[in-house]
Amino acid sequence: MKIIVAVDRNWAIGKGNSLLAHLPVDLKHFREKTLGKTVVMGRQTLESFPGGKPLPGRTNIVLTTNEDYPADCEICCSKEHLFQCLNNCDLDQVFIIGGEQIYREFLSHCDRAYVTKIDAAFPADKYFINLDEHPAWKLVYESEPVTENGFTYRFTEYERIF
Repeated sequence: MKIIVAVDRNWAIGKGNSLLAHLPVDLKHFREKTLGKTVVMGRQTLESFPGGKPLPGRTNIVLTTNEDYPADCEICCSKEHLFQCLNNCDLDQVFIIGGEQIYREFLSHCDRAYVTKIDAAFPADKYFINLDEHPAWKLVYESEPVTENGFTYRFTEYERIF
């Protein structure tokens, strides 16, 4: 499995169930990476999408403890249930897309992380694990800087080394 996330210089990912900044080039990057794939998210992440609707062109799976959660996508109520649902999937085509708790729970099951690093610090209440300080992860790619809407950021990739 893979992770895709945007972070600020403090590894913040959001505040109040919202993204840190509106970055259309980053959204395009996210779309290109995940289109046609399976995306796994928590309930709050789904609810943060326009109209609380699943992402088009992808198989959407929501992890929630509410078995009766009304959604136009597949619902899994536990990590074990999710792995049962993914049993016939190519795990290389599965992306963990948030939020904070889901990232933490599945980081050890992922082999690659696509991290958009925004060179700014935002007020935040949700954070991702700092992969630069994590012994199991290594930076393997960093793009040239992109500047958009007053922010500079880079697309990076980390690989799990053990």
